[in-house]
Amino acid sequence: MIFLCYPKCTTCQKAQRFLDAHGAAYTLRDIKADRPAREELTAWHAQSGLPLRRFFNTSGLQYRALGLKDRLEQMSEDEQLDLLATDGMLVKRPMLILNDRVLVGFREAEWAQALGVAQE
Repeated sequence: MIFLCYPKCTTCQKAQRFLDAHGAAYTLRDIKADRPAREELTAWHAQSGLPLRRFFNTSGLQYRALGLKDRLEQMSEDEQLDLLATDGMLVKRPMLILNDRVLVGFREAEWAQALGVAQE
């Protein structure tokens, strides 16, 4: 599995502690230094079953600076994917890429269920 995160993000740190506490084997990927490619985002979006807007880091500075709150609805899915691929800081984090699903954002109960571990 791939754990996409921004190491300075406290939510990402909490998610990583959760993974480590449950002995999960994962590949850590810094979303800022190694941003997801458009092809990856397209595949993850399809696999997740989530609306594409859930892939945007709506609390990020870049999201606000670009005025995306008002612009996303007018953008096509292709335009949104292209935009997400330009800057890892636009992408919601943490993200956990499993064989059969993609988890966007850290919700402990959801991650515990996906990993088949008991929730603390």
